[in-house]
Amino acid sequence: MPYLDLVFDIPHRDREVFTYLMDPNGAASPGKRALAPFGRRESLGYIIAEKALLPRDVAEESLKPLRRVVDKAPVFDEGDLALARWVAGYYLCGLGEALAAMIPSGRRVGPSSSFQDEEGITGESLLLSGEQQRALEAITGEGPSPALFYLYGVTGSGKTEVFIRAAEEFLARGKSVIYLVPEISLTHQTAEAIGRRFGSRAATIHSGMSPSARLNEWMRIRKGEVRIVAGPRSAVFAPVQDLALIIIDEEQDGSYKSGSTPRYHARQVAMRRAALAGAALVMGSATPSAEAWKLMGEGRIRRLDLTRRLAGGSVPEIRPVSLEHSPGCLSEELREEIRKTALLGRQTILFLNRRGFGYFYHCHSCGYELTCRHCSVSLTYHKGKGRAVCHYCGYSVPPPTACPQCGSLEAAFTGFGTETIEEEVRRTFPNLRLRRADADTTGRKGSLKETLEIFRAGGIDILLGTQMVAKGLNFPGVRLVGVVFADTGLHLPDFRAAERTFSLIVQVAGRAGRYFPDGKVIVQTLRLRDPAITRACALDLEGFYAAELTQRQALNFPPYTRLIRFTFRSREADRADRSGQRLAAIAAPLIPPGADFLGPAECPIGIIAGNHRRHLLLRGPEMGPLHTAARTILDHYEKGRDSRVYLEIDVDPVSLL
Repeated sequence: MPYLDLVFDIPHRDREVFTYLMDPNGAASPGKRALAPFGRRESLGYIIAEKALLPRDVAEESLKPLRRVVDKAPVFDEGDLALARWVAGYYLCGLGEALAAMIPSGRRVGPSSSFQDEEGITGESLLLSGEQQRALEAITGEGPSPALFYLYGVTGSGKTEVFIRAAEEFLARGKSVIYLVPEISLTHQTAEAIGRRFGSRAATIHSGMSPSARLNEWMRIRKGEVRIVAGPRSAVFAPVQDLALIIIDEEQDGSYKSGSTPRYHARQVAMRRAALAGAALVMGSATPSAEAWKLMGEGRIRRLDLTRRLAGGSVPEIRPVSLEHSPGCLSEELREEIRKTALLGRQTILFLNRRGFGYFYHCHSCGYELTCRHCSVSLTYHKGKGRAVCHYCGYSVPPPTACPQCGSLEAAFTGFGTETIEEEVRRTFPNLRLRRADADTTGRKGSLKETLEIFRAGGIDILLGTQMVAKGLNFPGVRLVGVVFADTGLHLPDFRAAERTFSLIVQVAGRAGRYFPDGKVIVQTLRLRDPAITRACALDLEGFYAAELTQRQALNFPPYTRLIRFTFRSREADRADRSGQRLAAIAAPLIPPGADFLGPAECPIGIIAGNHRRHLLLRGPEMGPLHTAARTILDHYEKGRDSRVYLEIDVDPVSLL
């Protein structure tokens, strides 16, 4: 009787491969998933190998049979398994955790597909500019393998058309393409363009689909029925046949980094897949990440420039405006431009990256601040819900009518979110049609898409929203963009704070005047002289990246170093402290030459959902020695670890909060 090796979606400790007997029906084989007894429960495992002989130290009578095989056909093969082993090794997680991140969790395959009955439908074929044509020829031409390109161009310069033309060329050669976008809810236009151009040869994979629908698309891709796969970060694992091109649109977007184990970055996985397949990797953005900018400057990524807007628009006029003496959320300059825009029959986008009505409750009498019971953050007042809500754990309470500590009436919520702006805009411009698009108003499936379609059709005068309106959208009627408060992310204690602020301002400014030469952008701020804001308003990308990289180098932070972050979580602060100190003591003699470690220290957000958080950073010039040290450190740490402390490991973290 053959024996089967399984792995499970569990943290990698002393052991991660478990051996079982064949299931009663004999349906098990490598590449399938199976339900198996695991401890006191039944768990879903991944069959990674079949073997005829047992190791000498394993007794057959101790083995249990599989309960049930889930899949009729294999859902992963040796290539997928090799990629999962790489993910597990690079991101220091279990093989089962890596496979669970890659493979859809559905257990039933249905007949549907992402783009049904659209075979042969093609979008209008636009005439390429000279810059676009040269970029396309570079991407699709013969050259060294793997080829790394960056399509760097102003917003509205036609990057998407170059991406789709390149995909068409590789599909015509019988090859396959993966097209990565940020959150799928933000990229309806790209998804629709791919559906129109490629029909049933295209598929999407994203978290908004049901597990069975995702599994169905996964199996279509495995069979070779699909040649182009579009989706957010998890689509990087799509099992396409004959992969020739990977596209990463809006490469700088933080959503490409997973927030749960394995904490992979789709860009890093894409580079690995491109190298293994000999495929081309093309990234693109108007605001590249600092890492990509540095690699372009060093010639390790070939930069392809698109310098002009193609639809008749021009770079908008961007004006920073101080909010210091403004009586409300809207400065007089922004109000005046909204009036002018409405009189011209054009549209306005107002952007604020903060939900709710007020985000800071403070008593002027005793200094009391209303914070979450389970997290070390302030509660945000949501007027529509009538609750003060924590945006980290969801805890909520009715807003106090007086200070809970001293009873004073001189206590209230201050600061403003999208609800506050909505109220002020409705009061100031009662005759204009306003729609708010944030996580509170777009929870219903399809509601964001509906709002954007109404806006495109001219049924909305002012679209107010968070970053879901900041990028990836192309609306001919937009004349004015107002950044209501540009400073929301600048105060965060994170080395990427300036980069994120700069990128968001430039991206949202790019929504204005894409089809007409009179675009206006008003950037409201309390920090008129902050370099991230002044350079964003001047669209001085060269100056911003030069200054930012100089500072990162001086501070010894990425992209000049690599980081591995260890975060300890526990209900008891002293346990988290002791675990952090213990790992630091283990790490001290194992640090490779040229590397160091920072901490342990309390995380900037010290408590989330009742868990006290401490972190330690391992930092060095190259990842190889850091990986070697981290594995040895973890081996020693596991031998005496506190079971009441959870350890998160983040390789190449994009945030230190």
